[in-house]
Amino acid sequence: MIPMTAGRLADITGGYLVNIDPDAVVPGPVEFDSRKIAPGSVFLALPGARVNGHDFAAQAIKDGATLALLSRDMGVPAVIIPHVEHVETNATALEYDRDGEGEAALAALSKLAHHTVTELVAHHGLRVIGVTGSAGKTSTKDMIATILRTQGETVAPPGSFNNEIGHPYTALRCTESTRFLVAEMSARGIGHIAHLARIAPPTIGAVLNVGTAHLGEFGSREAIAQAKGELVEALPSADDGGVAILNADDRLVSGMAPRTSARVITFSVKSGEAGDDPADDHDAVIATDVVLDSSARASFTLTMPTGESAPVQLQVYGQHQVANALAAAAVGFAVGMSVDEIATALSHHTAASANRMDVRNRRDGVTIINDSYNANPDSMRAGIAALASTVQAREDAQSWAVLGQMGELGASATDEHYSIGEELGRHQINHVVVVGNGVNQRALAHGAKDSGVDVTHVDDVDAAVDNVWSSVRPDDVVLIKASYSDGLWRVAEGLLSGQDEGNGE
Repeated sequence: MIPMTAGRLADITGGYLVNIDPDAVVPGPVEFDSRKIAPGSVFLALPGARVNGHDFAAQAIKDGATLALLSRDMGVPAVIIPHVEHVETNATALEYDRDGEGEAALAALSKLAHHTVTELVAHHGLRVIGVTGSAGKTSTKDMIATILRTQGETVAPPGSFNNEIGHPYTALRCTESTRFLVAEMSARGIGHIAHLARIAPPTIGAVLNVGTAHLGEFGSREAIAQAKGELVEALPSADDGGVAILNADDRLVSGMAPRTSARVITFSVKSGEAGDDPADDHDAVIATDVVLDSSARASFTLTMPTGESAPVQLQVYGQHQVANALAAAAVGFAVGMSVDEIATALSHHTAASANRMDVRNRRDGVTIINDSYNANPDSMRAGIAALASTVQAREDAQSWAVLGQMGELGASATDEHYSIGEELGRHQINHVVVVGNGVNQRALAHGAKDSGVDVTHVDDVDAAVDNVWSSVRPDDVVLIKASYSDGLWRVAEGLLSGQDEGNGE
């Protein structure tokens, strides 16, 4: 956040001051968790399921906050922000917003973030990179940040801070010394990504894929593509530095090229295969000679639009990470990095966000692949493929998949879960432990059983841990995956308790 006076902050957010001198300097940053308040912070009051942030305003000031952003006077130094008209958003935290205080807070936060980013772009050379897609956003965002940090100070969201709360919150972490802001952008409806792009306008935008995540909200992959393409529509023209990075291996993504006036750079794994020409006439970043090691970590040759190449050895797990790495490499190319600089950064990148393809080796030789943060059909298939690849490289090892449900799939949910069960059979997974007794979990179990997989159905996390722990053998590999609401990271914690040796081999 750019330091400013309290009066200026009030002007930007459209509010008025109480209990504070207009000339008081507010250094920031903005925090909505009162436990994270540091001297100079701005406390943002948000509504919650059981408590309201206004109840913590006084304590936030005692803990060092300069002022609070409030909807009502609580007797502390504050900007009283105006209520706003209802706007459809992707901010699930506002499900507890009964009187509009949350919407008012987010409107003020967005105005402050937009002002900060606009000032930093105009006067300090900040460059904003947006990333969206049905799967792989967080992993790719982390890779982009790793690459760009070799060039200068880079701000990227922790985990999946990718909606109307996390996006402006992250943007306000930028200061005069920040060179790059990497913004992960999610959507559960048309217009959501366009809204995020107005808060922090990107000049580079990467669209990874269009899958079936959030199919329940959108109704079709074409509708999802319409929403994801809002990112490239928000980019400036090529003459003004706009760059759209599109997946040439996904027809719904490559089909977004006519929707932007920015320069288009594509990325492709298939285009690098022998006899396979690039999918279009755009500049392309491609991977050839892809090989997986015994832990399903990919190595490949990275080739840039200039024709220059360099070898890459990824430290993250799963063949699907190759496409993510190519998207990140295209961002590096767009900001002027050499192929050697990009390849070196990618080869040193390790998983940065919790519970996402986090691979741990136990002392007894069992490998735990914790990908429990979220799940959709595309990421579930990628995780299963990584599990199968890892086991195939180990003599006499067996594969275990501890799986929960995939959320937000709408009317197709049971069919999608049954299909994932069939996918387990296609990859010859040895053992499946399905956690939970909902209709989705039952469909998953039936699909796996019908495909000849050994399936155990358990009620909860503790039963899953007990089942695997009692039967797993040295060198076996265990994948843990489900939507966030299932909380299956606790299975990983249970299986690693007292056994964790760390990442990789």
